[in-house]
Amino acid sequence: MTAPVVVTGLGVAAPNGLGGQDFWNATLAGKSGIGPLTHFDSSRYPAKLAGEINGFTAEDHLPSRLMPQTDRVTRLSLVAADWALADAGVTPADLPEFSMGVSTASSAGGFAFSQQELKNLWSKGSQYVSAYQSFAWFYAVNTGQISIRHGMKGPSGVVVTDQAGGLDAVAQARRQIRKGTSLVVAGAVDALLCSWGWTGLLTSGRLCTAAEPTHAYLPFDDRAAGHVAGEGGALLIMESADSAKTRGAKVYGEIAGYAATFDGAEPGLRRAVELALADAGVTPADVDVVFADAAAEPELDRVEAEAIVEVFGPHGVPVTAPKTMTGRLYAGGAALDLATAFLALAEDTIPPTVHTEPAERYGLDLVVSQPRAARLRTALVLARGHGGFNSAMVVRS
Repeated sequence: MTAPVVVTGLGVAAPNGLGGQDFWNATLAGKSGIGPLTHFDSSRYPAKLAGEINGFTAEDHLPSRLMPQTDRVTRLSLVAADWALADAGVTPADLPEFSMGVSTASSAGGFAFSQQELKNLWSKGSQYVSAYQSFAWFYAVNTGQISIRHGMKGPSGVVVTDQAGGLDAVAQARRQIRKGTSLVVAGAVDALLCSWGWTGLLTSGRLCTAAEPTHAYLPFDDRAAGHVAGEGGALLIMESADSAKTRGAKVYGEIAGYAATFDGAEPGLRRAVELALADAGVTPADVDVVFADAAAEPELDRVEAEAIVEVFGPHGVPVTAPKTMTGRLYAGGAALDLATAFLALAEDTIPPTVHTEPAERYGLDLVVSQPRAARLRTALVLARGHGGFNSAMVVRS
């Protein structure tokens, strides 16, 4: 039997909370981090709302030498990793350097850094190499910076599967731990909140252009008209259950099952759910809550709702999408949902999907407005990436 892989630390950076406890308290209170986009002048763009992280000053957490070589999302990642390690009670310097790895994900982050490099090119005409390299550089920078900062020389890598990436990175970490790596920092922190990245997001046609934050991101609602983009995510400390027990670590829960599919002629989300449940050795009746991908685009919502109903039955399982308080964080969103699921399991509380009025035609038992107390032992987290990526992960306390 394969040894269980567990999560012993969480580091969260979200628009409605910095740090796991601050984020969880805000989520239960229904506090939204969505508001007017301020990272750049958005007045000429049709979408003007975002989930921005306020109150974060990198200089308060990181050495000044890192500032010139990092951008905002990398700094958020480094701090989230520090918080996760502290939460797990891990001091990397005390562990063999080749026993620790890093597995992260990115959708298309790094645009802010790349944009700045291109500005240097235009103004100085001598930085073409740096500008060119920055595109590839960002995909590895979060992993590289975290591993360098903490002396982690074990297996590391970056997954690029758009908004499914946060789950896929955690799944890759589980594989590495099963192969013998003692500890892996896994998950994602992502952002595209610069004018260049924003232009790219607008081409998808999936950004909501509503002006009022409470009307902007409404999954499974008749008023749904796209999502709000945000910045942030979560990093998790993962290790074998035996290792966690040996050092007396606090355990949030187990990564019990995972599967990924790609849409072909038919959407593959239901198949991903079924395979993840089988990998975890559980039945639909064992699942206490589903954290939905929640695209807030009518056709995508229909596909997800049908997959959930086909597996669990109409109103067969509580469903939630707390990302309505943060916006979609791209690769970071699935990792944040995963962290939220573990926090929910710890407190037997399902967080709400704020502002949404679920349409009856979807057949979902969507938890809205207020948290719902429930006995929680097993949760299913869903994530989909643009272009056909589907991922499903089962976690249990």
